[in-house]
Amino acid sequence: MVSNRQSTGFVLESAMANLTDDVLVALRKIIRATDINSRRLGRQTGLTTPQLVVLRAIASSGEPTVTEISHAVSLSQATVTTILQRLETQGLVIKARSKADKRRVNVRLSASGRKLQQSAPLPLQEEFTERFSRLQAWEQYQIVSCLERVAAMMNAEKLDAAPLLAPGEAVD
Repeated sequence: MVSNRQSTGFVLESAMANLTDDVLVALRKIIRATDINSRRLGRQTGLTTPQLVVLRAIASSGEPTVTEISHAVSLSQATVTTILQRLETQGLVIKARSKADKRRVNVRLSASGRKLQQSAPLPLQEEFTERFSRLQAWEQYQIVSCLERVAAMMNAEKLDAAPLLAPGEAVD
């Protein structure tokens, strides 16, 4: 016969296994939502999430420099430069030296870049940001704390990551 103490231990182990499964399922849903959104964005626009985020930053800034875009999207200048090269090759952006300071390169959207940016769906992080901002401050801090703890448990706390919900690396 199983003692009550042994029975309680089994129930606790089973509950912990279920909680662990619940966490892993929630993480998998986040990963899948990111991947599905990224693929949908690619099919509809031919762009990656980082490319669209850069286009949107340019559209909201007018004619920013690479440094200004880099700060606006929280990506390194090297990453933004690579993204801009691809967008320029696709005819979506135009880079030009500043007339006032020849060392500065300003970036603007081409007509096709503006049209694509206006018709593109919102990147997943913009929808998330809008919903997250509606939460009370204590809820926001609780979510950040829990996610940072999960990242630490996955040995991911030291990984470099930009605030983009896109699969893989930020460099496209």
